Amino acid sequence: MNESNRLQTLGQVSSDSASEVFRDHLRGLVRQMIGDVMAEEVTELCGAKHRPSGDGDCFRSGSSPGRVIHEGRREEIQRPRVRRRKDDSSTCEVPLATYQAASCPQQLRDSIVSALVAGVSTRDVAQVVPDNAPGVGKSNVSRHWQSVGHKFVDELRGKDLSEKDWVILMLDGIRLSKEQLAIVAIGITTDGHKHVLDFDLGSTENAEVCRALMRRLIQRGFRCDRRLLAVLDGSEALRSVVKEFFEDAVVQRCLVHKERNICSKLSRRHWGELARLFKRLRKVQGRQAAEEVVQELVAFLRPLNAEALKSLREAGEDLIALHCLEVPNTLHRNLLSTNAIENSFRTTRRKLGRVTRFRAETDQATRWLAFALTEVDKGFRRISGYADLPKLIEALKQQKSSPPKISVGLQRKDQTATNT
Repeated sequence: MNESNRLQTLGQVSSDSASEVFRDHLRGLVRQMIGDVMAEEVTELCGAKHRPSGDGDCFRSGSSPGRVIHEGRREEIQRPRVRRRKDDSSTCEVPLATYQAASCPQQLRDSIVSALVAGVSTRDVAQVVPDNAPGVGKSNVSRHWQSVGHKFVDELRGKDLSEKDWVILMLDGIRLSKEQLAIVAIGITTDGHKHVLDFDLGSTENAEVCRALMRRLIQRGFRCDRRLLAVLDGSEALRSVVKEFFEDAVVQRCLVHKERNICSKLSRRHWGELARLFKRLRKVQGRQAAEEVVQELVAFLRPLNAEALKSLREAGEDLIALHCLEVPNTLHRNLLSTNAIENSFRTTRRKLGRVTRFRAETDQATRWLAFALTEVDKGFRRISGYADLPKLIEALKQQKSSPPKISVGLQRKDQTATNT
């Protein structure tokens, strides 16, 4: 379409159709440009037309229909063909680098992956890419996503953890299906930044799964130059494995999990008072104030429910381990619970919402979870109160002190694995 014809056409169509006219014109220019570039490559290989190069190894061999991809669309073109003479007098075709670059589907694959990352299902990808784009069937999209999913796993588990100075480790589990549960590890550095470290899959939060996760973290360079602060959800298996790798670690029990567990044993009319006491426990600063709140909790639960009181006492010194370090309560918001992981799980579940069934016999869950956690890690910020982390670090550097002697009997006892 020349200039006058284009202007004439635009004057005869509506504004809605004008954009399509321009796009058709631009696609024509792109096809022409690709043809010119391929012609230049042919000239470099074979010499000028009707004046072949002296060595005569390469020669023109006509043309054939071809396809290139532009803006996700398949465009039909005529591609020139070049052949090369071999020593045995036979010939072979010479692939043109320009044609291979123009027909490479990588741009389309990137568009498909971007659509999936944005939340489009594999069945609906065809609705957000051009109509004649190749490879947008649900099977092809699934294959693209499978190949990309392995890259997410390699990216997450390929990071060198020895480059950062870690001070806090958080472990919690997320249920993917009836058969699969993932234990996720998040680390916090001395400057307060959170990072997704790794995860491992199992049927429950058992010691073997956690041990495999911790062993991989150590191999990748996870270390702590002082006592480690571990914030756990209450699983005895997780606690025992953390103590196995970091014997002098300070273990803080997640107060949110503990409050939730005690609530399940009480009548609904008592939940408000329990919530008030746990809110006080999260706000008070120092060991003495924390022990006073624990005494109030014991006095509140003793006449109500023996199982609730047993659950409270089961936590032992882990319930107020952070208070016993005598650090500012500005750190309590993030370090008295595993909410840093729980909040990331909300985003993770949104990313995994398109998966209707996880196949335990494949690595499907590993690929999807690696993708979701990689996306979560991009949105992490510093923890609240990070300016007071040096005081926590100084407290962790001190020699391990004896467990707090709580007069109300919150001494921890060895017991079988229980997730409270």
